[in-house]
This record gives sequence, structure tokens and C-alpha cells, in this order.
Amino acid sequence: MTIDVEDYFQVSAFAPYIARERWESIPCRVESNVDRILALLDDERTKATFFTLGWIAQRYPAMVNRIVADGHELASHGWGHHRVSDQKPHEFREDIIRSKILLEDISGQAVLGYRAPSFSIGRHNQWALDVLEEAGYRYSSSIYPVRHDHYGMPDAPRFAYYPRGSGGLLELPITTLRLFSQNIPAGGGGYFRLWPYPVSRWFLKRLNRLEQRSAIFYFHPWEIDHQQPRQEAISMKTRFRHYYNLHRMEDRIKALTRDFNWDRMDRVFLD
Repeated sequence: MTIDVEDYFQVSAFAPYIARERWESIPCRVESNVDRILALLDDERTKATFFTLGWIAQRYPAMVNRIVADGHELASHGWGHHRVSDQKPHEFREDIIRSKILLEDISGQAVLGYRAPSFSIGRHNQWALDVLEEAGYRYSSSIYPVRHDHYGMPDAPRFAYYPRGSGGLLELPITTLRLFSQNIPAGGGGYFRLWPYPVSRWFLKRLNRLEQRSAIFYFHPWEIDHQQPRQEAISMKTRFRHYYNLHRMEDRIKALTRDFNWDRMDRVFLD
């Protein structure tokens, strides 16, 4: 179970509409949403990995400490939600080292995992995996083996693998189901809000039963916040993707924690 800790105004789809320079003036909602998630996970005795932006951690260190105090894994989502595909190698190195150092300073624990904003590591920037390993990360969850208009590497392996051969950095892709010669997204995000919950449950049960694999699921704190401020001047596609079924998300996450057993990324894949 994984949570990408960012606020609603930081999502990549809003980048053309909400200037980065405005972030400081927009009231954050992430702390209260993370606290709701922590309470939900505690009620269901579920542990998770929180991929957290350095920008958020710097402003809410007490929230970061609550995540760790509750027994969850703290991992990096980079500093300011810059897509890796928009960065040069030296900029990416600075981003991931800066966020790692801050998260470790706040939590007092080693940060082993990284997830690229918008799954922005793919076929054309594999150099980023080498930079992650050099920076001391042990695993990445940044390559999504699907076809999508903003990200994806559909021919990548569907399950945990070492991109550079045996050993080194471990890549942990978001879960997909192989149907009709295609990889079908089955690991959360907007797709989880799009499919009826029984469809998502069937996907995951099929994966566990037939392929005998652990699923990797993700969602964002803003996805349980249906009262977040609405953005008006956005495209219809962006509006649909961002807001569809937000009011159902929290109940679906609760159902997911009851229907399956979940744990932290490091304990499932590194132990």
C-alpha cells in the first residue's frame, strides 16, 4: 500500500493552470488529509509506504513524524514534483539528494525508496535509475508498464526487477493485469476511481490467485478530499480525471484494506 504525499494543486495535470509561483499562497490541505489516512490505516491495522515531497515535508515536519511514529515507511517523491523527464541529470541528482537528506533529518530514519512524479521515468531517461542508485536509494517505483498519454512504458516488466541486471537498484512497478494482450492498470490512481470497486477487487484477487504476486497500490491524499477547491479554467479531460468519484474514494480505500492484507514496500520487497 503506497500513498504519494502531494497536495491537489501540485498534480502534473494542473501545471498549465496553476503556476508553481502560486504554491506558497495556496492554503494546503495535505496535512488534514494525511491525518485522515493515518487514522483509517490505524483502524484497519494496515501499514503503508508514504512517498513524500520534500516541499511538503519542509512545511509539515510534524506530519512526517506522525507517519513514522505510526509505523509506516517514509520514502521520497522528489522535492517539488518536477517530472524527471523535464530535468537534466544534474538537476535530478540535486532534487533526489535534497529530498532524501531532508526526510532523513526529520524522521531519523534511512530513506530507501523513491517514486518519480507522474511515473516520469521511462524508455528515454533510464539514466535516472543510475543516479538514484548513486544517491543511495535501494528501490524505485517509477516505471508504469502501461500505455498512457502522460507516462508509461508498456513493454517494461510487470513485476519487481533489476533494470541493470542482478543486484543494484530494484524497480517496483505499479500493478497491472494482463488481459487481451494488454497491461490493464490495476494498482490505483484515477483508474481505481473509474472502475467500479468490484472490478478492482477482482483484478487484485486474480493477480494474487493466478500469478501469486503481491500487488502495489497507490493513491494521493487529495483523492479522499472531495471538498477541495475546484479549478474552473481546466480542460474537460483534466476535470474528469481529477474529480471523478472523489466522494467515493475513502470508502473504497477502507474496503480495500479489509479485503486484502497490505504492508510497507520495504518489508514486502526488501526483507
